[in-house]
Amino acid sequence: MRSTEDTPAELASAVHRCRVEWSDTDASGHYHNSAVVRFVEAAEAALAREHGVVGYFGAAPRVRYEVDFASPLWFQQEVTTVLAVERIGTSSMMFRFEVWGERTDGRPRRLAASGRYTVVHVPPGKPGEERVSAPWPAEWVAALTAASADAEPGGEGAGHP
Repeated sequence: MRSTEDTPAELASAVHRCRVEWSDTDASGHYHNSAVVRFVEAAEAALAREHGVVGYFGAAPRVRYEVDFASPLWFQQEVTTVLAVERIGTSSMMFRFEVWGERTDGRPRRLAASGRYTVVHVPPGKPGEERVSAPWPAEWVAALTAASADAEPGGEGAGHP
């Protein structure tokens, strides 16, 4: 697989903020590990929307996903998810992410989870035809590799993601 020569600082990133909802928790009172996937997918949707990558969802299935869980998140705790494109290949793309639990109930801000995942471009085919991987559309690559001078992970309130 050929990858772009861009450094991570030149590739797209996004930040998504939310709260741990009741449906994100399990019997122990803290978040269920699967909530991380939802937080990261919300950041991925923000990244596609903010960079004008139309048609991405439904054409980029995950083929690898790895997560390191570091600390629990609690019901109603604020969560900040930072997502960045790490590498763009011919038909695959790798993302890296961090999910942070913000300060709550005397608990300090802590990294809850981090990881990487890979997606592959599999555009919709004709009905009845098998879908196969294909190179990323040039306009998507351009949108995800164009560095924005004022785009900083964490956006407002910089100092941390």
